[in-house]
Amino acid sequence: MPTILETMTVAARDRARMAEVSTIIGRFGLDSLLARLGLGGEAREDADLPTRTRRALEALGPTYVKLGQILATRRDLLTDEWITAFEHLQSNAPRLPFDQLRPVVEAALGEPPEAAFARFDVEPLAAASIAQVHRAILHDGTEVVVKIRRPGIRKAMEADLRLLRHLAVLVEERSAMARRMMPSAMIEQLGREILDELNFTNEGRNADMLRADLATMPEAVVPRIHWQHTSDAVLVMDYIVGVPPRDPVALRDRGIDPSVIADIGARMVLEMVLVNGRFHADPHPGNMLCLPPGQRGTGESAGAGAGERLALLDLGSVGFVSPRRQHEFLTFILSLRNNDPAGVADMLALWSQAGEVPRERLLTASERLVARHGSGALVLNAMVADFFPLLRKEGLILPPDLVLIFKAMVTMDGVLSAIAPDFDLSKALTALRGRLVSARLTRLAEPERLEALFLEVSRLSADAPRLMRAATARLEQRDPPTQSEGTARAIRHAGTFVGAAIVLHAVASLLVALM
Repeated sequence: MPTILETMTVAARDRARMAEVSTIIGRFGLDSLLARLGLGGEAREDADLPTRTRRALEALGPTYVKLGQILATRRDLLTDEWITAFEHLQSNAPRLPFDQLRPVVEAALGEPPEAAFARFDVEPLAAASIAQVHRAILHDGTEVVVKIRRPGIRKAMEADLRLLRHLAVLVEERSAMARRMMPSAMIEQLGREILDELNFTNEGRNADMLRADLATMPEAVVPRIHWQHTSDAVLVMDYIVGVPPRDPVALRDRGIDPSVIADIGARMVLEMVLVNGRFHADPHPGNMLCLPPGQRGTGESAGAGAGERLALLDLGSVGFVSPRRQHEFLTFILSLRNNDPAGVADMLALWSQAGEVPRERLLTASERLVARHGSGALVLNAMVADFFPLLRKEGLILPPDLVLIFKAMVTMDGVLSAIAPDFDLSKALTALRGRLVSARLTRLAEPERLEALFLEVSRLSADAPRLMRAATARLEQRDPPTQSEGTARAIRHAGTFVGAAIVLHAVASLLVALM
């Protein structure tokens, strides 16, 4: 629990922000929410509380909006009313006059933007909570967008994070309900994401990595980063013209086939999550553009853009998937599609962060999930609508990285289903199986991995006879008067058999890994 001195230190350092937060909490009448979190007041039924909380988060600014967006992914913790409210969070950031941004740009570029670019538009193209975007043209004629971090935003968000970390510890001490949500871990996740997004060189590196990851998909477009003009406060990248994937009619009017875009989007998200282990964490329609056949992006060769393509934008938030988690997620989906409740239950037990749940309860819950979603088109939004309430009912809490995977997959699934209602993610998954196997083989065939596997097999084969002899001797010593020679011989033979089985198992594991 925080000491009085720690509380006083936080209050002294960020007292102005604390006063502002308190005023907004009072304005939106969130005393009932504070009571639920163990911070005083009287907890009561309050049907309008989720909506008022969402409006308060918007008023509190980008740090709190980002927190709400993280909470919107936690269907394993929150009911539908809260999820719906937080899904409508918006950063209502005003557009700043360029004179307020000019010092940031000139410090980053080392010269005025009028000198760095052949043309620079002082009127903003768009504005968000962290940055404002302007159009420009490089001296070689390349059209670009210039993303400029808002002045003072880092200091303000760091102050918010200090307050939230302190509040999270207080809440964990005072509320059993809040402890289940693990607020300190959630605030640490928030802090990592915010610090990553505040440094635009991270977004630039993300773009470069995703572009390399998707190099085998010419239908996928990631804007180039112009590093000579990019820094932690200013990001310069290709300007891409396209249509957001919101309305199938608007897409057809531009000569874009929505079903083709749905196919590209499905292959793209599966490639990112299950093959490359690096994915766009927030693929909503505002972060994607559909390009019509024949349209080339800036700097692309004449051979590019033969058909429809899909561009990914705003790459500040990128998730990472370990090979182990890729295997688990794929096992879960395939168990669901193969009508295997036991396989689904195994994954739920493995993922739970809230202690053990009786196997029978997990199996019963998995049977219900398989019965509803084990056949027909796989609609992730519908599956998740059943899946997360099931988790809440059984007291299961998913690891944050897994929640991020589900969120990315569900978001993309929702976007693609909206423009192509007959879209079926399971078909894309089936078509990608060969690619998944190939990628796994490629990773496992790396020389250092093969060397490690063979060394492990060698160690097991060398140790197994000794271990079996020791086990046999121990068994023989336990009951020497009553043990017959036949029994002892059987034990020795069994030991030899088990030792051979261990070696064979190791070899088989190696072969399976390479299949």
